[in-house]
Amino acid sequence: MEQKYVKHKYEPILPKQAEWPVVKLARERKEFVKKVADESEKRVLKSTGDDPEILKEELETTLYREKLRIKQNPWAVDPDDEADFWREVKSSLLLLSTGPKLEPGKKFEEYKKILNRISKRYSEEIASNFKATHYKFTRSMVTYGFSRLLNAARVKGFKSIFSNQYTLQDKIQITGETDQLRDLATKGTIVMVPTHFSNLDSILIGWIISVLGLPPFIYGAGLNLFNISIFAYFMNALGAYKVDRRKKNLLYLETLKTYSKEAIQFGCHSLFFPGGTRSRSGKIEKRLKLGLLSTAIEAQRTNYQNGKFDVSGKVFVVPVTINYHFVLEAPSLIRDHLSITGQERYYKENDEFSTSYKISKFLVKFFTKGSDISVSIGRAMDVLGNFVDENGRSLDKKGRVIHTRDYFVSDGKISEDQQREEEYTNRLGLRIVEEFHKINRVFSSHLVAFTAFELIQKKNKKLDLFDLIRLPEEEIHIPYDEFKSACQMVLDEILNLKSHGMINTAPHMSLPMDELIDDGLKNVGMYHAKRPLLKGQDDNLITEDMSLLYFYHNRLTGYGLEKLFK
Repeated sequence: MEQKYVKHKYEPILPKQAEWPVVKLARERKEFVKKVADESEKRVLKSTGDDPEILKEELETTLYREKLRIKQNPWAVDPDDEADFWREVKSSLLLLSTGPKLEPGKKFEEYKKILNRISKRYSEEIASNFKATHYKFTRSMVTYGFSRLLNAARVKGFKSIFSNQYTLQDKIQITGETDQLRDLATKGTIVMVPTHFSNLDSILIGWIISVLGLPPFIYGAGLNLFNISIFAYFMNALGAYKVDRRKKNLLYLETLKTYSKEAIQFGCHSLFFPGGTRSRSGKIEKRLKLGLLSTAIEAQRTNYQNGKFDVSGKVFVVPVTINYHFVLEAPSLIRDHLSITGQERYYKENDEFSTSYKISKFLVKFFTKGSDISVSIGRAMDVLGNFVDENGRSLDKKGRVIHTRDYFVSDGKISEDQQREEEYTNRLGLRIVEEFHKINRVFSSHLVAFTAFELIQKKNKKLDLFDLIRLPEEEIHIPYDEFKSACQMVLDEILNLKSHGMINTAPHMSLPMDELIDDGLKNVGMYHAKRPLLKGQDDNLITEDMSLLYFYHNRLTGYGLEKLFK
C-alpha cells in the first residue's frame, strides 16, 4: 500500500525582511559590485604574475573571444552597447601597441585601466537585482497560480477554481533533512547544491526555499534563461545573479568566482548547480564544475583569516536531488549528449523552453496531470565534505568533533594555499556526488525505463550504444512477463541498496508490481510526441524513441544495477 506523504507548515526563520542577507546585499549593491570588480582585478593580476605581457595577452584573448561570441552566438538579453564597448577595448589595445612608446611601468598602468573597465562591466552584468517587493509578489503568484491549476484538475465542479483542497506540497514533495537545513540557516551560511535536469529547476528550488521558511538565496542562473521573458521576471525576483556560459575567458571567470565568494562571505545563503548545465545524458552528475564550488572553500578560509571562528562564520554545503518522472527538454538534451564526441562544442541553446509560450503551456500541462516531483534535502556538510551536527560542528567518520579551521593552517597560522584548496575542492565534489546518489529518490518511471533498456541491450549484445539506438522500432519488443520479472529483480536490488543507505525510493514504489509498472508507463515521457516506453499489442513492451528510453534509463546508472543483466 502506498505511504501517504506528510506535509509540514514551516514558519519563516527570519520573519523580518530587513534581516534577510539578500536584502542587506541589495541595499549595498553599488558598493558590493565595486568590491567584486576590485577583488577580481587583483585575482587576475595575481594569476598573470603582474607581468605586463601576460596581462596584454589575456586582454587580447578576452577581446577575441568576446568579438567571436557577439558575431556567432548573440542573445536577446545581451546589452545594446555590447559591440561598442568591445570596439573601444580594441581601440585602446591597438593604441598601446601602435601608438607612442611608453615606459614599461606606464604601459602596465594603461593595461590595468583596460582590465578595470572590463572587470567593472562584468561585475555589473553578473550582479543580481533583487527587490523584496518583487520577491513577495512572485512567491505569491507562483503559489496561487499553480495551486489553482492543481485544484482545477483534481477537484470536480465549478468550485474547483476556488478550492484549497490541494496545495503545491501535494504535487512537489519535500523530503529529507529539512529541519537541519532550517536550523543551520540561522547559525551560519548555507550553500545549496542541487542536481540539474530541467530549466524548471531554478523556479522549483526558489519555491522550495520559500516553503521551508528560509530567506531568499542568491542564485547562479544561466544567462540564457533571461532570454525568456517569463524566466527573466522570476529570476530577477528571486535574486539570481547571471552566469554566462558562453564566456570562458580568465577575466570573466575570475569575476564570477569573486562574486560568489564575496556573497558567501557577506552571509548570503547561496545556490548553484555544481553540474554547471543541465544533465544532458539524464544521469546524476558525476563530474562537477569545481569553479563555483571552490568559492565556498575560499569564503570559509577567508572567514577564518578574518577571525570568524564561531558557527556564524561557518559555511555549510547541502546537497539536494530533484526527482522528476519526466523532463520536458529530454529530446534535445539527449540529442546533444549523443552528438558530443568528447571535445567541448560551441552550440546554441535551442530546446523546448525557448519561449514564454512554450514554458507556460508546459506548466499548465504539468499541473493539470497526475505526475509528481520530489525534492530530497541531504545532510549538511562542511566545506571538506564532513557531516555536521545540529550545532554546526564538523564530525569525522566515527562521529567525533573535528575543527575545520585546522585544515587551513600552515606553519601555525591560517593561510592561503591554492594547491591545497584545489585538493579540498576535488574532495568536496566527490562527496557531493556520493550524497546525490544516496538521496536520489527512485520513481516508477526510472524503474521501467532502466529495466526495458537493459533488456533490449542484453538481447543485442553485439551492438554498441549508437547502433542500439538506431535499431528499427519494429524489431524492439519485450514480452510483458519477462519485463515484469526483470522489474522485480531490479526493484529487489534497489530495496537492498536502500537498506544500506545507498539510495532512496518514492512512496509509490511499494505498489504491487503490475500497478507499479502501469504507473511508470503512464508517467515516463508523458508529454513527448514519441513515447520512450509503452504497451503494444499482446501487452508487449515497445518503444517509439530509443534515445529517450536511454535518457530515462540513465537516472539509475551508477549503482551497479547493470550487473543484474549480465
